[in-house]
Amino acid sequence: MEKSGEQQYLSNQMKIGSVERRTANYMPNIWNYSLLQSLTNKYEEEKYRRQEETLKREISCIFHEVKDPVAKLELIDCISKLALSHYFEKDIYETLNTMVNTNKFGSCMEDNLYLTVLYFRILRQYDVFLNFTDDVGQFKISEHLDDKPILQLLEAFYLGVESESLLETAQVFATENLSANSEISSLPCPLHLSVRWFNVKKHVNVQEKENKTNSMLLQLGRLHFNMAQAQQQKDLKEILRWWRNLDLKDTLIFTRDRVVESFLWAVGVAFEPEHGSLRKWLTKVIMFILIIDDVYDIYGSWEELECFTSAVNRWNHTEIHQLPEALRKCFCALYDTTIDMDQQIQQEKYWNSVLPYLIKGWKDFCQALNVEAKWYHTGYTPRLGEYLENGWISSSGPLLSLVVLFGVGQDIAETINILENNQEIIYYSSLIVRLCNDQGTSTVIILST
Repeated sequence: MEKSGEQQYLSNQMKIGSVERRTANYMPNIWNYSLLQSLTNKYEEEKYRRQEETLKREISCIFHEVKDPVAKLELIDCISKLALSHYFEKDIYETLNTMVNTNKFGSCMEDNLYLTVLYFRILRQYDVFLNFTDDVGQFKISEHLDDKPILQLLEAFYLGVESESLLETAQVFATENLSANSEISSLPCPLHLSVRWFNVKKHVNVQEKENKTNSMLLQLGRLHFNMAQAQQQKDLKEILRWWRNLDLKDTLIFTRDRVVESFLWAVGVAFEPEHGSLRKWLTKVIMFILIIDDVYDIYGSWEELECFTSAVNRWNHTEIHQLPEALRKCFCALYDTTIDMDQQIQQEKYWNSVLPYLIKGWKDFCQALNVEAKWYHTGYTPRLGEYLENGWISSSGPLLSLVVLFGVGQDIAETINILENNQEIIYYSSLIVRLCNDQGTSTVIILST
């Protein structure tokens, strides 16, 4: 005999009410939100913007004044390390284009390893190293070679791709030939694998210590860092107000309160002052990714997760009435935040609605998490291929990629075209995220057993 709708509802409520909740024992939030809200920064003043524009014009002139090839490349390298490349894209492009099309420049690299590896790092042309190898493919050792080209050679190694054995040889050569008195005996975090913005302050200090960089460039580097930080502090305050107004912290006690960490992740993706909206959208999405991940991994029963997934798939509130308060509030907050984000994108970019794409991103993410939850609750162990086919989506990579593209895109048709025609890049980058996350969680599991 089939149960009536009311009987089914009561049955589900009994199942939900008797759930034994798990906990991940997350570390508590370390940030004082009131203190962060009280931060002030003088670099929001207009006089600093005028000063920055003056420095940008003066530095742009340097590109035409510098003639030495090494000095040109060091200027471009320093600009990149100070996170100023977006200001001088035209100058950098014209300089590199001239170098590429100048025969004389090629002859300059024949006996200059430092110039060669610096050039390689910027233009990614690995065959220029052949001038520095012997008949059997080993690097020639020079008695007068200092640490500067060696360290650049180590950096170049991380730009290699599969089958480039020459760069592997370069890495071995560089590691073996660093001077014993070098302050740097290895690269704990190569430039290519690090977040550029979080290295800016370190590079400013290094350049000041060496006292070799154009003083105007250093001045602009410091000023830009302080001005960008002022804008980021302003963005963070807005995010903290949004998080407080959601009023989820006291209800979703099982999840991670990582709003500041989520914002810093977004800053690493887009640090430029003009990308404030992208940082805020990305932070909100990351926060819900963390919350919903904990819903599926820790909090929800199988019946609750099926109901929650169905609600996201249908994108309405009609199916959440039988869920516990925490999941109801989670869904409503996700729903409202996604609608608000779509409206903001329309207002700021003058686009048509992108809501169908945002909803699909959340549907796919929740469905992938639900598949993993089903495996857990039924005791099923998937094969590696089956796991990865679902895992690249549960990594949240596709969802994050979608938000980033909408944040930086200028034209909606072009943005959608990029999204649809670059799925392979999104797939493989998401797969890397999945595997890296699994490495971290597997280490935690091993240490706790």
